Amino acid sequence: MIGRARILIDHLRRNVSGVAAVELALGAPLVLTLGLWGAELGNLAITNMRISQLAMHLADNGSRIGDVSMLENLKIYESDINDLLVGARIQSGKLDLFEHGRVVISSLEVVPGTEGTQYIHWQRCKGKRDFDSAYGSEGTGLDGSLSGMGPPGEEVMATDGDAVIFVEIEYAYQPIVSARFVPNAVIRTTATFNVRADRDLSQIYQRDAANPDTVASCNVNDGYE
Repeated sequence: MIGRARILIDHLRRNVSGVAAVELALGAPLVLTLGLWGAELGNLAITNMRISQLAMHLADNGSRIGDVSMLENLKIYESDINDLLVGARIQSGKLDLFEHGRVVISSLEVVPGTEGTQYIHWQRCKGKRDFDSAYGSEGTGLDGSLSGMGPPGEEVMATDGDAVIFVEIEYAYQPIVSARFVPNAVIRTTATFNVRADRDLSQIYQRDAANPDTVASCNVNDGYE
C-alpha cells in the first residue's frame, strides 16, 4: 500500500501537463487588468483630443460668423451662436458634450474709448455641468481689472476695433470600463481665434424682434433635450 502511494506521488511529481493552465490562471487577472487599464487610458487620451478639437472648432467658427455685406460691418445674431452650439452637440456624438460638460464662449474686446483696456463684452454658455469661465462673466474688465484671457503670462488680448473669440470647455470624462482606472477625470481645454473680418461689435442682434431666438445664457445650466 505504501509502495503504491509512493509510486502515485512520484508520478504526480513528474507530471507537468497542467503547469501551463496553472500559470495562465494565475497570470490572466493581471494581464486582463492591465489590458483594460490601457484601453481606458487610450480612450481618455482620445476624448481629450476630441474635446480640444471641439473647442478649436467652436472658436474658429465663432470668429467667422456674421452676415456677409459689402456695405457695413458683419452683424452676428443669437441664432448664429445657437447654430454653433448645435453643431458642437452633433460633432460631440456619443460624448454627449452638454449632458456631461459645459461650453463657455466669450468675446474679448477693448472697452470703447480706452487705449487697450480688455473686457468680456458678451458671453454665451451651454451645458449642464456646474462650470463658470475662469476669467469672469460678461462685463468683467470694465473697471480695468482684466489683463486678457489665458494662462498667466500667456494671456491673449484684443486690439481696438477687433474681437477675440475665447472658448472654454469643461467635461466630465465618461469611462468605458470602470471609473476606478481614471477616478474623477475632468477634461478642461481652451481655444481662441481672432475675428476674421470687420464685425459690428456693438451687440448681438435678433433676426426677428417679435419672435426672438433663445439666448444661451450663462445663468442657466442646461443642455439639449
